[in-house]
Amino acid sequence: MVSAVVAKALGALFKIPLTNILGGVGMSYFSCAYSLFMPVYALTVTGLSSAVARMTAKSMALGMYDNIRRIRRTAMLIFSVLGLIGSAAVFLLAKPFSIFSSGGTESALAVAMIAPSVLFGCITAVERGYYEGMSNMYPTAVSQAVEGIVKVGAGLWLCGYVNAHGQEIMAYFPEITDIRALSAAAGILGVTLSSIGAMLFFAVISIFRKRYTGEESAVMSRRDISRELISTALPTGISAVVTNLTAIIDMWTIIGCISYFGCEQKMPSGIAEEDIPNFIYGSFAGIALTVFNLVPSVTNMLGKGILPCITEAWAENDKSTLKHHTLQALLTAVIIAVPCAFGLGVLSPEILLFLFARQSDEAEICINSLRLLMPGMVCLCVSFPLFSMLQAIGKASAPLKIMLLGTVIKLIGNLVLIPFIGADGAAVSTSVCYVVILAVSLAIYIKSTGISISIAPFISVVYAGLLCGASAYLASDLCGRYGMSDFSAILFAVFSGGFIYIFSLWLLSVKKYRKSMQRQTA
Repeated sequence: MVSAVVAKALGALFKIPLTNILGGVGMSYFSCAYSLFMPVYALTVTGLSSAVARMTAKSMALGMYDNIRRIRRTAMLIFSVLGLIGSAAVFLLAKPFSIFSSGGTESALAVAMIAPSVLFGCITAVERGYYEGMSNMYPTAVSQAVEGIVKVGAGLWLCGYVNAHGQEIMAYFPEITDIRALSAAAGILGVTLSSIGAMLFFAVISIFRKRYTGEESAVMSRRDISRELISTALPTGISAVVTNLTAIIDMWTIIGCISYFGCEQKMPSGIAEEDIPNFIYGSFAGIALTVFNLVPSVTNMLGKGILPCITEAWAENDKSTLKHHTLQALLTAVIIAVPCAFGLGVLSPEILLFLFARQSDEAEICINSLRLLMPGMVCLCVSFPLFSMLQAIGKASAPLKIMLLGTVIKLIGNLVLIPFIGADGAAVSTSVCYVVILAVSLAIYIKSTGISISIAPFISVVYAGLLCGASAYLASDLCGRYGMSDFSAILFAVFSGGFIYIFSLWLLSVKKYRKSMQRQTA
């Protein structure tokens, strides 16, 4: 989780300056590349590390060390081939997808630049799953940090260089007429280089990897390993594809609906009428969704950490331990997500205008959208560990069905709401989508495991989060009255809200402890 925070901080350090360089229209090219890349990447990579981790954990518990080595080698072979196919698919679809999504080929180069990441991501995912299955999260943690550092360094440098020498470089790409498209492609190349950096990190540490030895007589055949890997990874991968389809839905519906119905929102001067749909979509995807995705990426690591624990408790039919680990993971996700949601909600103008100071026009049109995304952010944060727990108890296909339902709700919501309230409609439908996903996931998990989960601790966290948001708002307002700088006001508001939140949780836990002691005494 610490590494996920670092990785997300580095991601923000990449995305925020990138948005300031590219602007709303440039970010639409960047986001278009991600919209095609992420579903393919998700299908080939997302379920892979969990599948390898689950099989490795089972073999490790039984002392089947030869089986672990065979699992790793088989997974590397299968998914390297799939990764190569995925990279080729992204590369070949670059120009058709660009034309279909935005009506031109400006974003095709950006799509092509990110294509190799699918292959390198598959190799990295196998290595991460191998170590995670042995409950060693350090290689995953360090590789994420390496990935983030390379992305920031290479991506921003390449984007800045192209932006500064645009006319010279554009001579080599006569089909591109917008320098922002070329700069977006350079920024995307930094993402590809970061995936190479993570892969090279695992290549280095493999030299020092501890070799376990055993004398097991039974080793799974490669066919059985392949079958189990694919049967475990595929439903999760398809679920992740469905999750990432929401980005494609946003791109098509925001650009399409605003192109057809127009936009009532006042646009800044200097934006050509034909650029308005791309400007709004690029701002929403590059600013509102960037901030929205910061916290869920952290709680996603809870799912990785909890999967071996839930798998073991479920295999041993230990309901008490299963309930303990479940409550621990869900409550931790809520404790992280709730204050962030309240804080981002009340401080969204100050935070967005500070982070995206050079693109204040784009930031202003995202303020309300970010607020409307906050309920969905909390639900998504809790859904991530739930999906891993469903996979751990053998319900690998459940997240797929749940995400399909959520995607349908998202699509209908976008089509109904965007013509009336623009990008805010996409934000509302996103929140509704994830509320439904969380409710259905929780119901299926509780029914499948037969455990009960008390709602009282979660209510306490929400109450503390409400106090956090209120104190942050009051602190920000007080700073504004005394004319403090924007940065100082944000820091003071964040620390004030954080202190009240932690203090409130402490008071509530003390009260609960006293009640427990009184019951024991009675």
